[in-house]
This record gives sequence, structure tokens and C-alpha cells, in this order.
Amino acid sequence: MSSTEEKFSLREVLVSFKSCLVDDDQDVLLEHYLNGWKGLVRFMNSLGTVFSFVSKDAVSKIQIMENYLGGEHRERYRTLQSMVEYELSSNLVDLNKRGSHPESGCRTILRLHRALRWLQLFLEKLRTSTEDSKTSTLCAEAYNDSLANHHPWLIRKTANVAFLVLPNRNTFFEVLNVGTSEEVVDMLGEAMPYVSNVYDFTQELYSQHNLLELP
Repeated sequence: MSSTEEKFSLREVLVSFKSCLVDDDQDVLLEHYLNGWKGLVRFMNSLGTVFSFVSKDAVSKIQIMENYLGGEHRERYRTLQSMVEYELSSNLVDLNKRGSHPESGCRTILRLHRALRWLQLFLEKLRTSTEDSKTSTLCAEAYNDSLANHHPWLIRKTANVAFLVLPNRNTFFEVLNVGTSEEVVDMLGEAMPYVSNVYDFTQELYSQHNLLELP
């Protein structure tokens, strides 16, 4: 069984994103970032094919990054900051829409970063939802406020139709594999600030280097 097919554990995602930030939240360790994403992929897969349009792409992006982390320049890819500095100084990032370096670390992480925003918003909406909240509505709202802005119309349409088959809130909370609804809410409350901090750091770093709109 591959790492992306194991049972989802919200605690593992919490631990991974908690371990991401180093140097007083001034950098992100990419190994822990990718481990957090593997957990999020398991989360999406545990709900069937609803999120496959994102999870399949995430798996390929994780693999690209793991190749960098295990490659000859692995030290350059230890943290987000070192990766950005290395790739920019070595002209390994396609800044001019020429189609060069389509699998640069900077571009690959940006795609994960955009998807992370959607999951961050969705899980936060779940955390603050009530028992009669519709998960399909929460998910669609989160998607339309984030990842949809980077998807063509057909994918947006397909995604919003797919969300309609999401299970109700109680079933959803069972998938999170934590315990009672109260325990799920508590753990989401513990986990989401770490996910948010990692997202915010990445957003700021990419903004500083004008990388947020990489083709």
C-alpha cells in the first residue's frame, strides 16, 4: 500500500504542518510540507473520487518535489527559502511564460500552495459549521474563493457538480478519524493555525519574489 493510500489521520497532518515552520516561523522545511500534503491527499482519497481532480495533480507534484529532495542538489531544497533563492539565482524558474522549466520547484510548490488555500478554507468552514451545515456548500464556497480562480471553466463546472455528492457533516467528521464531533472540532482548531502559518509564509515569500503568477 502506497503512502497516499493509507488511512487518513488528521493528527499526522497537524504534526507535519506543526513541524514545517523553523527559525521562529521564518522558513518552511519542505520534507514536512510534503508529508503534510500526503496526509491531505489521503483525506481527499478517503472521500472517493470527488477530489480526484486535485489529489491526482497533488500526487504528481509531491513526486516532483521528492525527486528534488533526493537529488544531487538536495541541500538547496531543504527549505522553501533556500529553494527559491537557488532556483532564481540559477535561472531555473520560468518567469517569462516561455514554457521553460515547467517542473521547477517554485512552480510545483505554487500549485500545491494554491490547493492548500482551498483545503485550509474548507477545513476551517467545517470547524465552525453547525450540525445541519451542508458540506457540499462549504466546499464549493471554499473552492470558489480560492482554487477556482486558477482553473478553466470546465474544471470549475465539474468540481462544483462533484461537490454535490459529499457526505453530510457527521459522516465527514468520521472520515477525519479523530473521534467525536467535539474532538474533531478541537483538533481542527489546533491544526488550522499551523496550516495557516505555513500558507501565509509561503504567500509572503512568493509575493516578495513576484512568483505568485508563475505560468
